[in-house]
Amino acid sequence: MSLTPETKKRYRTIGHNLKPVVTIAGKGLSEGVLAELNRALDDHELIKVKLVTEDREERKQTAAELCNQTGAEVVQTIGKIVLIFRAARKPKLATSNIR
Repeated sequence: MSLTPETKKRYRTIGHNLKPVVTIAGKGLSEGVLAELNRALDDHELIKVKLVTEDREERKQTAAELCNQTGAEVVQTIGKIVLIFRAARKPKLATSNIR
């Protein structure tokens, strides 16, 4: 489901005004965090996730793992914030960030 450069640019523009909806800290990707990520992706499709760790490599690995486990794709990473996208099976027009 690779995003085109034009689509990524559009999503980055939309994501600029979004606030992080999920924060991943010391305990990493627990079942509760994954459940909340999946719920947020189902509702909004495009979300920001805050990765609270000082190690850049660990943030990169966590972002890759969360995308692997949720089926999402990284749109952009800036510092500790990751913008991810996953198309909803049944888009919710009232809550989607991209519609």
